[in-house]
Amino acid sequence: MLTETQARRIKPGDKPLADGTVKGLRLIPSATKGRAKWQLRFVSPEVQRRRDMGLGAFPDVSIATARERALLARKLIAAGLDPIEENIRKRQQSPGTVRMPTFEEAARTVHEEYKPGWSNGKHVDQWINTLTIYAFPVMGARKVNTLKSSDFADVLRPIWSTKWETARRVKQRCHTVMKWCWGKEYVPANPVDMVDMLLPKQSAASRQTAHHPAMPWRLVPQFIMDVVHASDDVTRHLLEFTILTAARSGETRGATWGEVDFTTSTWVVPAERMKAKSAHRVPLSARAVKLLGVRRALGKHPELIFSSPRGGPLSDMALTKFLRTHKAASDVPERAATAHGFRSSFRDWASETGVPRDLAERALAHSVRNAVEAAYHRTDLLEQRRSVMEAWSNHVVGA
Repeated sequence: MLTETQARRIKPGDKPLADGTVKGLRLIPSATKGRAKWQLRFVSPEVQRRRDMGLGAFPDVSIATARERALLARKLIAAGLDPIEENIRKRQQSPGTVRMPTFEEAARTVHEEYKPGWSNGKHVDQWINTLTIYAFPVMGARKVNTLKSSDFADVLRPIWSTKWETARRVKQRCHTVMKWCWGKEYVPANPVDMVDMLLPKQSAASRQTAHHPAMPWRLVPQFIMDVVHASDDVTRHLLEFTILTAARSGETRGATWGEVDFTTSTWVVPAERMKAKSAHRVPLSARAVKLLGVRRALGKHPELIFSSPRGGPLSDMALTKFLRTHKAASDVPERAATAHGFRSSFRDWASETGVPRDLAERALAHSVRNAVEAAYHRTDLLEQRRSVMEAWSNHVVGA
């Protein structure tokens, strides 16, 4: 039996103290500071998995009280009930209980709560749009506490083998919604955890990651001469600058004059606008600087380099529509090249012309995934990259 002295001596870092009177009853020390807490570990007869039930903090909850609560829970378990779920059901039935949300209501609430932390506006829209298209028609009106793993399997099954990437995102977002519901104690567990067991194994072919259609690098100069240089407008300027810098279109669309140092021919993209949340310096080729000079002479906007006719930044669809309209050749049959795909064009050009991997990867602002390797990367090799970007520029404009 656990004694009062043992309970009072427990401190952070100690092992949990088991009480010999009730199976699974333990006193868990605080991780850092604070009071130890009572916990009952058991196997739920309802969800068939191990669960840990909190019984309060010591010494507010004495040893005797903890044993009483644990014994009551054990009686429920012996009767085939889960004590955690029983507590949730009682709260739901009691007066003044918060109304149980439907899946759509819960998803839209999660979306509103989480989106301030998402920097990518496109992701904000896509997050809720995928659920609107695939999940809401099937179970959007259902109360979250009535949903089972099979319901989520029904949502995913039509796209599980044909649209693997979409299915992965829908599943991930459903999991986030139900995890939030779990945290709110609307549900006793996350039913999405078991959904893979109800769906067929995906073939290797179906799990191939979809790449952005890219223009073969040898075709870029002709496209620039025939299409991009055929006229002067902000979309063409933006596309050429995006290609010349091998940057993401979101970075170039939001580029401001304050980020450009004409003295050193360097463009510094601030961390908040970078995918990896780290500032990125881009050495500007002579052609890129000349293009910025054209934009500055136009004086269309005091801050934005590539402003739309209405004054704000160009939309994400501006370049997509332009490339589709002009049927920009790509490595994907019957699909036009994308703005992002030109980063692949640059990478292929770099590989096939002998550009060192380190320089090419830094030009693309790719994060180093190997933790050991990343620890030794102390420089962005800015000056070494200048000759690379100048050579790429010469290729792009056919110099």
